[in-house]
Amino acid sequence: MAPSGTDSGTSSARRSRSTSPDPLASTAGTALPYATRTALHLKGLVPSGVEDFKIQEQRALEQLNMKSTNMEKYMFLSWLRTTNLNLFYRLVLHNLKQIAPVIYTPTVGQACQEYSHIYPFLAPPNAVDGLYIPLTEVDNIAEIIENYRESIAEGDEPEITVITDGSRILGLGDLGMNGMGIPVGKLQLYVAAAGLNPDRCLPIVLDFGTNTERYLEDPLYLGLRQRRPADKEFYDAANKVIEALHAAFPSMFIQFEDFSTDHAFGLLDHWRRRTL
Repeated sequence: MAPSGTDSGTSSARRSRSTSPDPLASTAGTALPYATRTALHLKGLVPSGVEDFKIQEQRALEQLNMKSTNMEKYMFLSWLRTTNLNLFYRLVLHNLKQIAPVIYTPTVGQACQEYSHIYPFLAPPNAVDGLYIPLTEVDNIAEIIENYRESIAEGDEPEITVITDGSRILGLGDLGMNGMGIPVGKLQLYVAAAGLNPDRCLPIVLDFGTNTERYLEDPLYLGLRQRRPADKEFYDAANKVIEALHAAFPSMFIQFEDFSTDHAFGLLDHWRRRTL
């Protein structure tokens, strides 16, 4: 039930005021010009100062440097990326040497190990940051892909995906669903270093269980609580997912990342001449 004095219509109206057909306007924040604030009915709802993007970066870098550990920095940057993509990548591009070790190795290893514990604090609730495909939902892969399509802007179909099943993350072993940090981090580096469009990058984790007791027994673990399947079930499920992804996005480049060695070569042998 909505709190007294509010209803779903009011909530929807409030949410709509932070959006705009212009992606830059919707994430400009304190750099939003007065005229645009008026058009979005934001007059009187935000501080009156209008800044340029350089000042925004200065403030973000100041906040980043105030964090005492790399994990705190990782979480801050993740939240920034999912709330203000433009500011995030401006910050990364202008401070790549400092930030690269935070958004990827070595910090991403610890982030993956603790992913289920920090996940709610990496992005606003229900923010779409990739696909989590459980083994139990593989038969519904078409629905999952359609849900993803509905979450993205028209014309932003993915050009590249990095897929993992979390079974061999860096040198840390089987992290299960927690391995999602690897596709997310790798694609961030591709955007920063190669100029890819971040809106057209798709991180995916195949949540096919884990054989790591620590996660199976962890009450905060967010992945599928079962052991990994035998080879036949694994390949049947993985191939069904890849077939569906290729059918939906035939031009999308597919990169397999941090699978167990035997499954990595098995998938590569099967798919290397069938997809990009």
